[in-house]
Amino acid sequence: MIALPLLLPLGFAILNVLAWKSPRAQRVLTLVGAALQTGAAFWLLGRVRAEGILHLPIGNWPAPFGIVLTADLFSAIMLAVSAVVGLAAALYSQGGMDERRVRYGYYPLFFFLLTGVNGAFLAGDLFNLYVWFEVMLMASFVLIALGGERPQVEGAIKYVILNLLASTLFLSAVGLLYNLCGTLNLADLARRIPALEAGGEVTLIAVLFLVAFGIKSAIFPLFFWLPASYHTPPVTITALFSGLLTKVGVYALYRVFTLLFASDAAYLPTLLLVLAGFTMTTGVLGAAAQMDFRRLLSFHIVSQIGYLLMGLGLFSPAALAAGIYFMVHVILAKTALFFVAGIVRQTEGSYNLKELGSLYARRPGLALLFLLPALSLAGLPPLSGFFAKLALVLAGFDLRSYAIVGVGLGVSLLTLYSMTKVWNEVFWKERKEAGAAPLRPVSAWMWAATLGLAAVSVAAGLLAGPLLDLSAQAAAQLADPSLYIQAVLGGAP
Repeated sequence: MIALPLLLPLGFAILNVLAWKSPRAQRVLTLVGAALQTGAAFWLLGRVRAEGILHLPIGNWPAPFGIVLTADLFSAIMLAVSAVVGLAAALYSQGGMDERRVRYGYYPLFFFLLTGVNGAFLAGDLFNLYVWFEVMLMASFVLIALGGERPQVEGAIKYVILNLLASTLFLSAVGLLYNLCGTLNLADLARRIPALEAGGEVTLIAVLFLVAFGIKSAIFPLFFWLPASYHTPPVTITALFSGLLTKVGVYALYRVFTLLFASDAAYLPTLLLVLAGFTMTTGVLGAAAQMDFRRLLSFHIVSQIGYLLMGLGLFSPAALAAGIYFMVHVILAKTALFFVAGIVRQTEGSYNLKELGSLYARRPGLALLFLLPALSLAGLPPLSGFFAKLALVLAGFDLRSYAIVGVGLGVSLLTLYSMTKVWNEVFWKERKEAGAAPLRPVSAWMWAATLGLAAVSVAAGLLAGPLLDLSAQAAAQLADPSLYIQAVLGGAP
């Protein structure tokens, strides 16, 4: 049953290929598949919470000799929140994806992308983690280019070149690590690496992983491919990317630097905190300078990645817990904001903030749907962003890391500024054109997906206590690699 989050999207991708000539059948299959995947992900989360870390040796080959799927609380949480985003995107796609791209294979690619994402969360060895990253890369590259419009092709080229470089560095690090340890199973590596005397080589491999996953996570100074490519495809695809792809890169950073390279704590926390500060700052400054709705939100993806790096760089159980909760918060809030941007485009025909206005009076419901995740992203109470940033700030104060705390608080103010700019330009000011054209109709599917995801984002703030407790349990497993080793290898010497 651990394999269900993998088998379901893969199976529905194949079914959608078989239903290639029937877009209506593909739409129905997508809704059913996304709903089943969500149920399977939450079922697995309940099992892991009740029973501890679970693993599945494929073909009954025991670890470390065979392929192993492993689910701890961190990966189970990520599977659950990704399934929620996948379900919301499936709903949104019913009205937000044009028929031409549906005929070109949007729905099979949608499920292949989810297969890669879920595979990365469940991978119990580094080579299969690499394989699932490549599945994601192939599906996401085609999704960006789908439709063949010139801006999409340009964005896709920028996207794939940098990500292929990241894949090359990732595979190089995997090869070097196998040469040192003779294994790629994560639990076996966690047991062997501390006993190695090749400290310099281990440090080099750790830096290679940092650069490879840093490119995929869009951290400073490796982020420029993201705002250059994420705004080019339809907003349905951009929303899916914003919620999932960079977060898989951050998940990989958390996984390898808590499980494999925690002993390199002498240099790692400082380096990660410096990168976190620059990632936050450059991302939010880039967002503040934008007048295109999607590009502005794309720069905010970069900025929020800095907070996730801050949780890893502080490296305490409290900071890791705050980072995990922050990841849940930002996945939900950012996806909801892109959904709102798509409805604005559908309503007004533009993403240019200068061409928009007066939507508060004409679409008050849409204004509220923007305001809730926007204020959450800025960190205002009682929304989830406030509790996520508060937990990070408290963890920083506990470790006397006042500099990164100050940067984080300053970036929150700039985030509020950029969200206020969007509010003023899109919803509050009067439109320049006299007698603006009447509002265009918006599909009920798009409204339902946006409303549902905004409600889940608000619920993540109202339920901050239980979710932070769950995140603390996941962080406790990350902070104690012996739990992972024992669950996968058992009593192996």
